[in-house]
Amino acid sequence: MPPAPPSTAAAAAAAQQLESLLPRLTTLSHYKQFHARLLTSGHLCSHPPLRARFLDRLALSPHDTALPYALLLLRSLPAPATNDLNAALRGLAASPQPARSLLLLAGRLLPAPAPPRPRLDALSLSFALKATARCSDALATLQLHAILVRLGVAADVRLMTTLLDSYAKCGDLPSARKVFDEMPVRDVATWNALLAGLAQGTEPNLALVLFHRLAGSFREFLPREEPNEVTIVAALSACAQLGALQDGLGVHEFARKIGAEDNVRVCNALIDMYSKCGSLGRALEVFHSIKLEDRTLVSYNATIQALSTHGHGADALKLFDEMPAWIEPDEVTYLAVLGGCNHAGLVDDGRRVFDSMRVPPNMKHYGTIVDLLGRAGRLDEAHDMIVHMPFPADIVLWQTMLGAAKMHGNVELAELAATKLAELGSNVDGDYVLLSNVYASKARWADVGRVRDTMRSNDVRKVPGFSYTEIDGVMHKFINGDKEHLRWREIYRTLDDIVSRISELGYEPETSNVLHDIGEEEKQYALCYHSEKLAIAFGLISTPPGETIRVIKNLRICGDCHVVAKLISKVYGRVIIIRDRARFHRFEDGQCSCRDYW
Repeated sequence: MPPAPPSTAAAAAAAQQLESLLPRLTTLSHYKQFHARLLTSGHLCSHPPLRARFLDRLALSPHDTALPYALLLLRSLPAPATNDLNAALRGLAASPQPARSLLLLAGRLLPAPAPPRPRLDALSLSFALKATARCSDALATLQLHAILVRLGVAADVRLMTTLLDSYAKCGDLPSARKVFDEMPVRDVATWNALLAGLAQGTEPNLALVLFHRLAGSFREFLPREEPNEVTIVAALSACAQLGALQDGLGVHEFARKIGAEDNVRVCNALIDMYSKCGSLGRALEVFHSIKLEDRTLVSYNATIQALSTHGHGADALKLFDEMPAWIEPDEVTYLAVLGGCNHAGLVDDGRRVFDSMRVPPNMKHYGTIVDLLGRAGRLDEAHDMIVHMPFPADIVLWQTMLGAAKMHGNVELAELAATKLAELGSNVDGDYVLLSNVYASKARWADVGRVRDTMRSNDVRKVPGFSYTEIDGVMHKFINGDKEHLRWREIYRTLDDIVSRISELGYEPETSNVLHDIGEEEKQYALCYHSEKLAIAFGLISTPPGETIRVIKNLRICGDCHVVAKLISKVYGRVIIIRDRARFHRFEDGQCSCRDYW
């Protein structure tokens, strides 16, 4: 016999008493006891709001079995309400398997035959959209968009902002912008969602345009609100991606203006931005401005990463060792400090950190330690590490091994790595170029030709090298042998002057960097007009004497360009900072921060 329903007043009092116990539920045993109390008192069916709050707390509990238990409870209900469904959707959307929330939305996780389906509302769709964003499922986002329109909830600003955010995080920026443009009312969260999507996607330039438009007249767009720390973080993310230091300085000043400069999230974004724009000193100033008790794991991760990519591996290790006991390192921390050891050639320290990891190492950690060993010439150890990993090596790891074999001219290992890459289905230009480079270093031109024939037959094209530099807030892009720039004649004359002046210091072109079996003079010409040399030359003629020249390159800097940049820094008295695909090089007075180890 089911328990007799209590009187209305008594039921309300009992429900209130039970609800007061919810914050005290800390273990799965507590949740089960509370569930039993709801069953025996009759409140499980008679008081849906209390049941939904219990389900919500249970679904979001950190215990591994709590969410499955919440789903079982939902399935047991004879007529689940919308709030019950939303509690489970919220838990699934935040779980390691967010896609399951979409199955629940479709009714596939309910028993068959299913009870009456609970009605969807704006909150249901909001949780489902957060799940599609985490899954990067653009098609599911589109389907939810259609449901949203059909339910007539498109006037909900928060829901439409969540839809915009989901499109952006799925990489569908045109749809995100279309949602934004069609919204009759927007709040600061809407602007932030579009800014973040553009900044972290393929249009960081547009993100900065949008930010400047908002910052210049936010009263026009947000009469009752102001840009906040989320706005600042999104704009700083765009600056970091572009390496746009002047824009970053402007965003920092705007953060001061609105009183967000001391917000720890803003500080963390500033550290990342200044680091990626080549200003390590400013990044460290921001880190040290954060009170010790306010620093977060992200603060340490960003700063360790900054030190690592700028070649200060020993300092990155020191900061790692000084992390407070209450901050537990995560996968990102270990990857950052291992990267610092890698860039600085600290092999023994890197092995020590790797062997003492308090989280299971993933493929990236193995890749970094393999790269560290490979760069140091310990190729057998690196290969042994790959062979004995707890999971099969992926494409990136074998590419790392191929790069190490190229660096040390090990043809046998290079051919092994190339074979493994082919077996894994890799067909990118870098694989062929590295193998071709190994053969070229041994003057095996027939093998170089064979590799290039294979590239042509597989329709593989080499990614062109390009560099860009910011002058007075304007980005100037150069490709190898570029004559498209309006001042290309001045740039080429400057390059001639550079070669003449550095030749007096003993410079000779490192033609081994040119992989073609062509004449020595042709090789020297090919080297002379690499994109980073063009960008540096343009910087010399476009900035006052003594001003730092900053260049960003899409590929690794070649050996000859590295030598030339060192000599230019000495002859012209300039600091030159080059951010390549892997790290920063700071050239000053004829030396590089990498100490020629990169």
